[in-house]
Amino acid sequence: MRSMALGIMTAALAFCEIFHLGGVRAEGAEAGRLAEIGARGELRVCIWPDYFAMSWRSPRTGTLEGMDIDMAEALARRLRVRLRFVETSFAEFAERLDQGDCDLAMMGVGITPEREKRVDFSQPYLASPVYAVTPRSSARVRQWSDLDRPGNVIAVVAGTRMEPLMRETLRHADLLVLRSPLSREQEVLAGRADAFMSDYPYTRRVLQAQDWARVIEPPGAFGNSLYAYAVRKGDRAWLAEVNAFLAAARADGTLAAAARRHGLTPVLVE
Repeated sequence: MRSMALGIMTAALAFCEIFHLGGVRAEGAEAGRLAEIGARGELRVCIWPDYFAMSWRSPRTGTLEGMDIDMAEALARRLRVRLRFVETSFAEFAERLDQGDCDLAMMGVGITPEREKRVDFSQPYLASPVYAVTPRSSARVRQWSDLDRPGNVIAVVAGTRMEPLMRETLRHADLLVLRSPLSREQEVLAGRADAFMSDYPYTRRVLQAQDWARVIEPPGAFGNSLYAYAVRKGDRAWLAEVNAFLAAARADGTLAAAARRHGLTPVLVE
């Protein structure tokens, strides 16, 4: 009887075992990814290293910088684990989450209905409309209404929220979908595209780095989208911890400071 009682007690303790990490309690099977991160002592964050002001590899220094780089470092400190970045793209990040290559995507992921079928999103932290970038010398595209005209070619990057948005929007111009983000600028400069579409963070980079470029403001809030962090679907404990991190970062000023440091205060969601 004593042996049986000890067995029952051991099983009960194992069932009720609580994994504590970063001030968040994740219990039993509900722990999921949060427990895995603690066990391995490492947070793996998916990024797109060509996203200026968000997760950008500086061509001058080769180091990563941007708001989401700063926020990933803050999350790793909160969890008390080391940090590893996993490079991916907007076309592939959901699959990388499914495969367990990374624990979350921190790369300015816009919330769309298509993505919500694949991943779970945190509370939003940025919001940006879509802008057009065209050469200053262009005679074909001088204002927003010039974009959707017969004979024009509008470029977007595959997997970004601009791809489905422009597929639905364009009625007369042709859509050019590109795999590489830098090829957008190359196609425009070569004259094979008349404009490319991007958001607030990336178009600020274009204005800083390219004297040939003109950014055309959209009417109203065209294509306005909320940006959030993405996790594998169905892991409630991990999503709750990510949201708790964002809430704390808002409260103590970490989020606002990261946005200010990288010129993103105008699109910060308070």
